Amino acid sequence: MYLNALKEINKFDNYILCFIKKYVHNKYLDILMPIITYMGNVGSIWIIIASIILLGNTHKLIGYITIFTLIIGTILGEGIVKNIVRRVRPCNKHNNVSLLISRPLSYSFPSGHALSSFAASEMLSISYPQYRFIFMLIALSRMYLYVHYPTDIIAGIILGILCSKLILMVLQVGDITKIHLLSEIYLR
Repeated sequence: MYLNALKEINKFDNYILCFIKKYVHNKYLDILMPIITYMGNVGSIWIIIASIILLGNTHKLIGYITIFTLIIGTILGEGIVKNIVRRVRPCNKHNNVSLLISRPLSYSFPSGHALSSFAASEMLSISYPQYRFIFMLIALSRMYLYVHYPTDIIAGIILGILCSKLILMVLQVGDITKIHLLSEIYLR
């Protein structure tokens, strides 16, 4: 039964990637998607945005929490889950695909780009909802570029959101003075 479920997941993943390759790829997105994916490398866009927030006078807590969430998410996703699951990337499994970016060296599951994007977006959208669109673009760019399966992206999204919610719950319990801000964040 377990093997049948894995077969079905692989069929789903490959169907979506083939659909994207056949019907979505075009010369404009071939230029745009690598740029979008580079924004998410090592959570760079989120670190930059959080650092800018830290330089300002307001919302510093959001900046600190965002950076902390990115660190925890990276440890969880890149350091633990990827090394347990060890899923080969689609670009390494199907060598006939020409890549628009450098071939990633790490495992595929979960997507670190999706994890960091969704973890950061949960935090940043509290005070800066205008950045919410970036997280989805970064996650989708990974499938377009053939370096992640859809289920890698879904797992990254789930882990990113869970990581941010868990950190907010811990902070809420640990610091009663910030409960109003944090409960507003957590319960939205």
